[in-house]
Amino acid sequence: MEKKKLNNQVSGEISRRLADAKKVVIASHVRPDGDAIGSLLGLGLALQEAGKTVEMILADGVPSSFKFLEGSSQVKKEPAGGHDTFITVDCADFKRTGKIFENFGQPDINIDHHKTNENFGKLNLIEADEVATAAILTNHLPGWGLPISKPAAAALLTGIITDTLGFRTSNVTPEALRQSATLMETGVDLPEIYMQSLVRKSFPAAKYWGAGLASLESKNGIVWGTLTLNDRKSAGYGGNDDADLINMISAIDGNKVGMVFVEQANNHVKISWRALQPGIDVSPIAKHFNGGGHAAAAGADIEGSLADIQKEAFAKTKELLNL
Repeated sequence: MEKKKLNNQVSGEISRRLADAKKVVIASHVRPDGDAIGSLLGLGLALQEAGKTVEMILADGVPSSFKFLEGSSQVKKEPAGGHDTFITVDCADFKRTGKIFENFGQPDINIDHHKTNENFGKLNLIEADEVATAAILTNHLPGWGLPISKPAAAALLTGIITDTLGFRTSNVTPEALRQSATLMETGVDLPEIYMQSLVRKSFPAAKYWGAGLASLESKNGIVWGTLTLNDRKSAGYGGNDDADLINMISAIDGNKVGMVFVEQANNHVKISWRALQPGIDVSPIAKHFNGGGHAAAAGADIEGSLADIQKEAFAKTKELLNL
């Protein structure tokens, strides 16, 4: 109850801050997923419709699978002009906004649903019980005097759908379905968003995905896949993510945790964890590696060789989850 009361107070302060804002910069995390993009666009478009000047920034840009969203062409890789309000969405720690924001100053507003959020903003609206940051915005935008138009609703629904893997994660609640229904009432086509954001793949992405499936292994309640730099090159895949391989791994029966290792070009490895059974919280594992997330899904980007990081990550995953 105290947490809810505090969030209501913060929400009121955010409402007043947004009402006074004229030039807004909104950012989310590197290697953006559907919730990062959906939250960025949902809030950004709503603010634009209220007459604000808005710059929407993603250091890594918008992946091709989300360019169907209206407003995605406005997203830039770095801010260009001045601002009076700086907002981060769906970002558990400030460093994940990317190097372009290292000297940008403290965010005025930090909106997120990750339980590992470091409360790095001047105003922090953190609701870890929500399935997505887009769900938080769905709840609060009308109360901030920002009606949700059809384009903004499409972006927010994309955030909810992707972060729940199509309503398949263990944290899905009746409230999440009600939020989605509210967004659909603007005229948004849920099946089309589902197909675009979770099902359809480019040919290179499908080849890359296939390489990951061929690498699958399972042991001690953990099922995992590995994507190497050679896999990416052979497939002609231009991204640096797992092409949604983790979604496929999350559907494999008989395991407790799913993992994907994605080798990066700069002697780093990106790891994604998914809890495959209720009651398992993978966020402390990611936090150990200076990553973040929530109970059902988390990730980290770790410096080192693929072989060394896999060994360390398996050991810590088994230790923290008693596998």
